[in-house]
Amino acid sequence: MIPMKFVNGLIPVIVQDAKSRDVLMLAYATEQAVNLTRTTGFAHYFSRSRNKIWKKGEESGHFQRVVRILVDCDEDCLIYDVEQTGAACHTGYTSCFFRTLDGAIISERAFDPDKVYKKRERKQ
Repeated sequence: MIPMKFVNGLIPVIVQDAKSRDVLMLAYATEQAVNLTRTTGFAHYFSRSRNKIWKKGEESGHFQRVVRILVDCDEDCLIYDVEQTGAACHTGYTSCFFRTLDGAIISERAFDPDKVYKKRERKQ
């Protein structure tokens, strides 16, 4: 296995749809999260705000089955090619990249986050 370079115990993970190649999200993983991803076939990340490993979809049901993992030339960033169930973004959009820098919304919500997350506090 190619070694990975973790900074402060984390490595950034770009997540893209395996078929469309659309970028869905950016997250961070620890070595344990990467190992869980490889072992289970489902994306695991490290939540910096909750300070814990989480499986994508554990609350929403919007899982990411990992088709392959790529490592960049510097070995300090990964790409997860995934088959996404539902939407990737916790705000209800298919991708976390749903707006321009000027604030224009360029896609539609795939689900209502208040219903999926039962109105728990979330970051917009």
